[in-house]
Amino acid sequence: MTPNFRSCTASRRHMRYPHRMRKHRAILLSVAATTIVGGMLSCSSIERARPRPKASSVTQIDVGATQNVMRGTVGAESVLLGYSKVSTPGHQPIVVRGYGLVVDLNGTGSSDIPPAIRAHMIEYMERRGVGQMSFNAGGITPQQLLDSPNTAVVIVEGIVPPASVGRLSAPSVSGRKPKAIPGTIFDLRVQADPQTGTTSLEGGRLFTTDLRPGPLMTGSRQASIIAEGKGPLFINPFFDPRGSSAISINKLSARILNGGEVLEDIPLKLMLTNPSHTRVRLVQDAINRRFPQEAGQRNPTASGKSDSVIELTVPPSMRDQSEIFIELVKHSTLRQANAESVVLSTRRMLLADTNNAPQVYWRWCAIGERCLPLIRELYDYPEELPRLVALRSGAFLRDPIAAEHLRELGVQGDLGMRLEAAELLKNMPADPRTDRTLRTMLNDDDVEVRLRAYEGLAERQDPLLERKVVDKKFVLDRVSSEHPMIYISQSSMPRIAVFGKDLEIDRPVTMGAWDNRLLVRDSEGTDHELEIYYRANKAQNARIIEADANAFDFLQTISRRPTIEDPRPGLDLSYSETVGAIHALWAQGHLNGDFKAEQDRLLAAIRRYGTLEAFEERPEFDSGGDEASGTSNLEESLNRRPATIRPLIDKRDGSAPAPSGSTPPPSSGSNSR
Repeated sequence: MTPNFRSCTASRRHMRYPHRMRKHRAILLSVAATTIVGGMLSCSSIERARPRPKASSVTQIDVGATQNVMRGTVGAESVLLGYSKVSTPGHQPIVVRGYGLVVDLNGTGSSDIPPAIRAHMIEYMERRGVGQMSFNAGGITPQQLLDSPNTAVVIVEGIVPPASVGRLSAPSVSGRKPKAIPGTIFDLRVQADPQTGTTSLEGGRLFTTDLRPGPLMTGSRQASIIAEGKGPLFINPFFDPRGSSAISINKLSARILNGGEVLEDIPLKLMLTNPSHTRVRLVQDAINRRFPQEAGQRNPTASGKSDSVIELTVPPSMRDQSEIFIELVKHSTLRQANAESVVLSTRRMLLADTNNAPQVYWRWCAIGERCLPLIRELYDYPEELPRLVALRSGAFLRDPIAAEHLRELGVQGDLGMRLEAAELLKNMPADPRTDRTLRTMLNDDDVEVRLRAYEGLAERQDPLLERKVVDKKFVLDRVSSEHPMIYISQSSMPRIAVFGKDLEIDRPVTMGAWDNRLLVRDSEGTDHELEIYYRANKAQNARIIEADANAFDFLQTISRRPTIEDPRPGLDLSYSETVGAIHALWAQGHLNGDFKAEQDRLLAAIRRYGTLEAFEERPEFDSGGDEASGTSNLEESLNRRPATIRPLIDKRDGSAPAPSGSTPPPSSGSNSR
């Protein structure tokens, strides 16, 4: 055996110098004695191993003690990572912003633009092709466009839902332009830049604008583009709720319904709080069991990327319900074999403490139809909140037995339960009895119940609801109700609903609006009741047409565009102008009944999920009302079925929640619209 070189050398050295060896032995004895004394003084003489290095460099996240009701779920094992890549137990939508250009104004724009913003807009328009002959036959340059009094630089804001799907371009075909599947659509808020001299955005149209997450800025520090926006503006024509009896209109703020489109998929990942390959596989399998891969879905719903990160793909069937998808993923049970015992245990937790209501609701929805036999016992439970959780879960799972109880509550329940029944019945399977109940609720004494019943019938495409699509600009509905009312939508699909088949414009009538560019008066010597005088913004001559005094027919006439196929007279007003005209008639006392607008939800969401530090100098951002507008994406909106189940249950008073995406519901007898 070959000896060790170092050991042999040391032995020869000690033989030559024995006094050094005695010295080394003394040192070793001293060290041994110190070790023994230290062990006697310590609590234990057992040697402790050093902590093993972690399998991942991901920092563990302290999410606090897991609630009992969430044990055994995906949410108890992980947290969501959104676009900002910040770990947080609550996943939030993304606020996107950008500088845009509004065109087609009537001399109310401004060329007084700060140099940095002007340079930013010129560079942007050059990239878009402005100034090239292929873009505009006149060859107008970006500088000339910015100097025009008919254009204005604006600030555009929107809320991108979490896990949104981006625009997808289909493969090109020889000789044909490739078609693109649009990404997630969302509403936009447009505000005149406070650093410019713009006086009004009325009648304008937003040029295609890039939208980015984070604070508003220019230059190289801008974030990546994830969405874009465009479309006609709508100026809010409604009363300022904090103002006087006079109409207060903010012409520097507008809305574009369905004006934004997501361009890139918004990444959505789960990060385990305790990294482990075994736990990743367990969570991944639980999600894929709940959401199996669908036709047209490229990747599985959950794909493990490391010992701590799982990438999520929204299934095609939930493309427009990303927030619901997130809640179902978080509340999915890891082991489905004992789903029935999970339902029983969560039911006991609900009855013991109603503060668990939101988590219990989502856990039952995530389990699916297997929970129905066990929660049906609560459909007629004496306490209101447990009964409400069970009925909401049954409605989400489209249980016909839940529909029977909801129909009864819709007619005989108190206000809170009538509101809840009207909201949940629209999601139930097709049944003439359900449609008949909703039609009955159109005559309810409470205006909110009537509006929710109408929304339900519109969602279910009730054949007795008279609907007209006016030149792809907006939807006009006539609702059979004993209570006359005009209802205006301010989100998603532009819509006007006329409650009451015989809602007439009171005569004699003399109405002027828009600096007398629109006049309505009684008609003399004709078969029609009304004569309408209208002069467009840039037109030299005015037009005079006649219309019926019925509100539904009047709205069709002023918004219709005469064509060869339909030569009937019309003014071709936009959605914004049509709403303004009917509101002016109501404000001047020529329409009986209420005039209601949908709650403003976009501004509330922007305030909740993003800061407004760039806009604090404008007091208009604090106004109570907000805007609505027309949209060019009407056909797509009609084909989209929005989510019908809201994620939270109001635990403060047990009353019914407000419509999806809105603020908490009003107390009994109040009107939130």
